[in-house]
Amino acid sequence: MKKISKLKNTYRYIQNIKKACIIIVPAVVLGTASHPAFAQTATTKVEVPEWALPGSATHKQVPPPLDFHRPVRTENKRLGLFEGQSDVGAAVVPGSSSYNPATKQYTISSAGYNIWYTRDEFRFLWKKMSGDISLAADIDFPDKEGYFDRKAVVIIRQSLEDDAKEAMVALHGGGLLHLAWRPEKNQSLKEMKVDKRGGLPASQTHNEKEIGPAKRIGIEKRGNAFAIYVSMAGEPMHQLGEPIELNIDGPFYVGIGFCSHIPDKVDTAVLSNVVLENAAGKVK
Repeated sequence: MKKISKLKNTYRYIQNIKKACIIIVPAVVLGTASHPAFAQTATTKVEVPEWALPGSATHKQVPPPLDFHRPVRTENKRLGLFEGQSDVGAAVVPGSSSYNPATKQYTISSAGYNIWYTRDEFRFLWKKMSGDISLAADIDFPDKEGYFDRKAVVIIRQSLEDDAKEAMVALHGGGLLHLAWRPEKNQSLKEMKVDKRGGLPASQTHNEKEIGPAKRIGIEKRGNAFAIYVSMAGEPMHQLGEPIELNIDGPFYVGIGFCSHIPDKVDTAVLSNVVLENAAGKVK
């Protein structure tokens, strides 16, 4: 019954957007990669393109036009381990983020059509780094009724542009876990999906329904090799599958992010106990 209710709510939501694909939002510009940070507030009409609407029983999300891009909004303000925060792809509703040093929790709120296809829209907390990387975080979605395809990511990107070359490990609200990468700028992402047991043998999981979504996800960069790591139920993190090959030149952007998968609706993810090391073999 819950699944039927979610489908009905999503259907009504999309029908309302289709009736009026223009919304009014306060435009807050935090800055760009090539301009100093500044703030500007105005009432701006923002159109939600038809292709950006989330998938449902009556609508299929499709790739954006290859020439569709929005400049990044960036705030060069340190937050915990990270040097800056950006709305990559400039979702029509600005994102926000905070850090609680007592609980070691990063709370990331963001709208955004997706982190997929040829361009991304998500809130990104980042640090510029070079060389090998180990990055991991616990994942929680506070709103258990949120859109099933929302995603939290640990990610390494060549730049802050919406179509940048990148590699990420993503956990979706519905439990899907994958390693995805964009081979070149403005190309479609490729992926390696993970089975529901997260690579654990059946004897360790007992029942797939009991294991639930991954508790912790990680990514490792070792030279040009990128690998996915996971802990499904609190067991030590383990690598899944073979690494993929991708050349990302340093310095690059390393960090955590979140996307609601709904272009004009903000949702929230909490990423905690983040491990970020400038070395391979440290994902834990």
